[in-house]
Amino acid sequence: MNWGVFQGLLSGANKYSTAFGRIWLSVVFIFRLLVYIVAAEKVWGDDQKDFDCNTEQPGCPNVCYDHYFPISHIRLWALQLILVTCPSLLVIMHVAYREAKLEKYRKKVGADYALRYPPGKKRGGLWWTYFFSLIFKSAVDIIFLFIFYHVYPNYTLPSVVKCSLEPCPNVVDCFIARPTEKNIFTLFMVITTCVCILLGLVEAFYLVGKRCTECLEPKNESHRRQGSEWMRREDACSLPNSKHDPNEVGVQVFHGADYKPSTSIIKAAPPSQRTLST
Repeated sequence: MNWGVFQGLLSGANKYSTAFGRIWLSVVFIFRLLVYIVAAEKVWGDDQKDFDCNTEQPGCPNVCYDHYFPISHIRLWALQLILVTCPSLLVIMHVAYREAKLEKYRKKVGADYALRYPPGKKRGGLWWTYFFSLIFKSAVDIIFLFIFYHVYPNYTLPSVVKCSLEPCPNVVDCFIARPTEKNIFTLFMVITTCVCILLGLVEAFYLVGKRCTECLEPKNESHRRQGSEWMRREDACSLPNSKHDPNEVGVQVFHGADYKPSTSIIKAAPPSQRTLST
């Protein structure tokens, strides 16, 4: 496997992922995929060979093993990891398609153009692809947890199982190879799956909340502009008209309760203009 190409594909998805998406990707590829490849396959590699029953009846161990292990943990986990990572590959393909389309448009128009969707932003169809990928991944993990719990109750394996199916002559005891080690790895994979489900749901709610906030911001901005415009009109109407004289008849000016009128000074006429009474 060419890890350089793989890293390039993951970088395309990480550029459009949130912090929760990057943590989810790290948990899947470090704590689930690598553990599955390095350790889990070796633990379950000899489970059928070391499934011993205290009988010499031909076919009895095979029938009992098929009854208690209808499907192997390894195959279930392999199918689960394939279905969980497919939506991420779909997002990577959508990102590659958008970048190729952007590069083609750049060569056709030139450097001076307005981007409809800014780079690194989930807009348009990419937002819906990313959102539905989160829902699909969480749903797949939940379904496989239910399947594991239905096939293997409490996600644990007993040390000894009793089998009375044909062609066994009677009730025989069958012993599972390394049940404690298998239970530890099973619980580890179940816990990491629950962590991935939680991260996926939290990221989905985060995307929806952020999108609702972005949609409400233009409306709030328009309401604020209308409110400020209304306040300016009210202030303009409350100011007195400078073209009118407050002393002019018919114009009423409200001065307030603490207003005191100014006293006018009456000047006496000069003696030369006084008339004497005869």
